Amino acid sequence: MIADKSIKELENSSVALTVTVTADTIEEGYQTSLKKYASTIQLKGFRKGKAPLSVLEGKFGKAIREESTFNTIEEELKKVLEDLDAKYKPLTYSTPELQDEESLLPFKPNTDVTFTVHYDIMPIFELPAYKGLEVTYPKVTLTEDAVNAEIEKLRDQNAMVIDKNDAAAMGDIVTVDYVELDDQNNEVPGTERKEFTFTLGSSYNQYQMDSDLVGMKAGEEKTFSKTYAEDSTVEGYAGKTITLKVSVSSVKFRDVPALDDEFAQDVKEEYKSVEDLVNATKEKLQKALDAKLEQEKLNALSEELLKGTTIAVPASMVDLEVEQSWKRYVKQTGLTEEQILQFLEFQKQTKEDVTAPWREAAEKSLRVQLIMEKIKETEKFPLDEEELNKVVEEQLKDVTDESQKDYYRTMIEDDMRFQKIAPFLQENNTFVEGDEVAYADFMSQTYGA
Repeated sequence: MIADKSIKELENSSVALTVTVTADTIEEGYQTSLKKYASTIQLKGFRKGKAPLSVLEGKFGKAIREESTFNTIEEELKKVLEDLDAKYKPLTYSTPELQDEESLLPFKPNTDVTFTVHYDIMPIFELPAYKGLEVTYPKVTLTEDAVNAEIEKLRDQNAMVIDKNDAAAMGDIVTVDYVELDDQNNEVPGTERKEFTFTLGSSYNQYQMDSDLVGMKAGEEKTFSKTYAEDSTVEGYAGKTITLKVSVSSVKFRDVPALDDEFAQDVKEEYKSVEDLVNATKEKLQKALDAKLEQEKLNALSEELLKGTTIAVPASMVDLEVEQSWKRYVKQTGLTEEQILQFLEFQKQTKEDVTAPWREAAEKSLRVQLIMEKIKETEKFPLDEEELNKVVEEQLKDVTDESQKDYYRTMIEDDMRFQKIAPFLQENNTFVEGDEVAYADFMSQTYGA
């Protein structure tokens, strides 16, 4: 029987649960364990399972008492957690940690045991005002330059790369072999590179030798000195003069198609003219801008909501969010986690070095999610039963287990209610255009940086 329990709220949405288990419950568990061992253990001088309890207790009593008492503590803790108020139940990914375990030992016969566990709970907070707010968001206008830039990008994407017989010029694509030479014109080991391809003017090469290759033709070789300024960004060469030998194996140029009706039709069959292409491009960009502005309104509203309440996010919740971000990061790299960790080790870094800067953003994101969830619970958004059934039927058409269907239906229902939060907040708050932000900056999310 549990004699007593108490809960104390700690920082960052964690609690200390203190439980006292009565001596009767402890002794009952001990006697059960003692009898179990007595029936299976074999002591010298006795047949298996026939050793007197007193002998077994004298030889192994301390170890059996310790094991059985910890088992009893675990069992009683489960019962206590089941009976707690929902707000004090542990998060599914927060395992209660026994505090000061060593201070409990040695367990004494016929004595109550009082222990304390720490664990994280769902943050308890007051929902801030979320209706009737006035929120400012950036004013952004789609410009003609942005439309033209998008069309130029289309032209560049449709360009053909063609061999060039003339001398290389900025913008051309060259393939070269190169190597450094020392004072005696001998090749410097480790500096040779074969079949290196880059675009002149991009500076996408170790030596920034773009301008030095202008005027060269395929099949030509050139040896030249190159001096780097003291403030040069070429790593390891600032203030130095070196000699390079370069041979050009090919020169190519990008044949960009003219902006005419034929090009418009190549981009999309339904476009009959340049005007059709321009109008469709404007429509596409405006649609993307409008979507981003809607998201920005919600972001600005989220900032206002965060100002209106304090939410202590537990460490285990942040840990889980960061771990999920790490898994997405690994997936995006196309490498295995082991490969990434080996690369970090080579750079004298750890996974924690990479993920540590993510924690602040993860914590902020979780605060917003918690507020949104509480708004959903408070508003109890109604669902159209016919629409719900249609979505459930479509998404669960391959699920045959009825118990699973009930579980997934609940998830779908919850998600559909969550989707109603954004439209609800947009309808119940006022959004006002603020300072103008350049289209390019806004779409690249560099504004305010």
